[in-house]
Amino acid sequence: MKCSQSGSVLLVVVVLVALLAATVMGHLQVNAEEIHLMQNHLHGVQAMALAEAGLNDALSQLRSASNWHDGFADRPLGDGSYTVSVDGSTITSTATTSRGFAVRLEADVTIAEAGPPYLVRIDRLRINP
Repeated sequence: MKCSQSGSVLLVVVVLVALLAATVMGHLQVNAEEIHLMQNHLHGVQAMALAEAGLNDALSQLRSASNWHDGFADRPLGDGSYTVSVDGSTITSTATTSRGFAVRLEADVTIAEAGPPYLVRIDRLRINP
């Protein structure tokens, strides 16, 4: 009888250890996914900040010279770069991080006639149009 009782106890212990291992593995998987989501969010925020920096760079140029339309091509900043183009009254800033995350901002602007410095107003801002 002792043999069957110790065999039953051993079986219960093995099942409990297996359940505990499965639970721990599940938690580890969830944590890994949360870390991946957080990293994606961080890279997206970095791309947005780069695009905003490009837009601000362009606005600074327009405050100095209202007829500025040269734009920027692949201007490096931090862990990425931005490209800015000016088409009439629309400024487009596209940023890409070193990890390949991209954001595009389009701003319709109005530039005051009196200046320099010229007053530049953003009438409409679009994110990833």
